[in-house]
This record gives sequence, C-alpha cells and structure tokens, in this order.
Amino acid sequence: MRLVIDANILFAALIKNSLTAKLLLNKDLKFYAPEFLFEEFAKYEDYLLNKTHRNKDNFENFYNLLKQKIKIIPKKEIDPFLKQAKKFSPDPKDTVYLALCLAFTLPFWSNDKKLKEQQNLVQILTTEEILNKFGIL
Repeated sequence: MRLVIDANILFAALIKNSLTAKLLLNKDLKFYAPEFLFEEFAKYEDYLLNKTHRNKDNFENFYNLLKQKIKIIPKKEIDPFLKQAKKFSPDPKDTVYLALCLAFTLPFWSNDKKLKEQQNLVQILTTEEILNKFGIL
C-alpha cells in the first residue's frame, strides 16, 4: 500500500516506539511526503528529542531509516494540484499534503479528524484504520 504520510505521524513514531513506529517499518507500506517534511522535522528536532522515550542513538537510527523509507516529492510535481487542494483543505497546513495525494492518487495517513470529516477530495486513513487493514488490531 502506498500512502502520503503526515508529519505528525512521523513525529509520533519518533517520540514513542509504538504500533505507529512498527507500521512505518512495514515492508508492505510505501510512504510519500512533500519535500518540506524533513525541514519540518529539523525545526522540531530538539523538542522531539526532549519528548522521546528513545535514547539519542536509537532516535537518530530510526530517523535515518525513515529518511530512506519515505520518498520525498519535489514541490514542482505537486504545484499543479495546489489550487484544487486549497479549495478543499480545512487547514492551510494540509494543502500541500492533499495536493500530493491528488498528484499521485494516494490516500493520506493522518489522524486529523477535522481533515477527515471536512473534505472529500482524498481518502484519509487513520493509524487505527491502517492497523485494521493489516490485521494488527
């Protein structure tokens, strides 16, 4: 299964070794993200390091593994879909993610209830829904 991944999903997995973290390592899942995803991470790295239950080495190793697993999509490939996504996005921060979903016809892995309820442009899958799809819950 191919999915666009929300930054908050990545952050949650980095903070805690959880089912979300295990899903990120699942070989049957392929992840896509806009190019600013790791810039966003850099902005919050100190905060995440203070919140994490991982030691620094484990945190960095897991992060580097995720960087290899998540395919970063250049903004120029998403740009043609931004106008359409902007019309449907309840939160401006999600517009680029929705545009990426449109560009590659992919569902979006996000636990944002407002996004799931207030737009019908792309399929939103929560962590629980993905876990159920893979028979983990």
